[in-house]
Amino acid sequence: MGIIGTHALLYTSEPEKLRATLRDVFGWHHIDAHDGWLIFALPPAELGVHPGDRPAHELSFICDDLEATMAELRDQGIEFKGEPQAAGFGVTVTMVLPGDCEVLLYQPRHPLAIDL
Repeated sequence: MGIIGTHALLYTSEPEKLRATLRDVFGWHHIDAHDGWLIFALPPAELGVHPGDRPAHELSFICDDLEATMAELRDQGIEFKGEPQAAGFGVTVTMVLPGDCEVLLYQPRHPLAIDL
């Protein structure tokens, strides 16, 4: 099969700040594609398919301990929208990254494909 990976995009009004957050706070490895345009290597990923009324996609980050991860990220200046909420698939919270870019962070209750 010719598919070798996934390339996700985050759109923000503050791309330099968000790139710095992913590099310095999250500690993700990256390359400089050109002129400071960083492309990040993501942690392992999995893809679920859900029913919907219209085509859509969503990006979420998985963690193994939501409370500890939130505390660590807060210490690094990351803000959260609301408090953690129980969902059928896990415990969730919305991170607010630079440029008001909202990304779901969750501690799953379901088995992980990345553990295979």
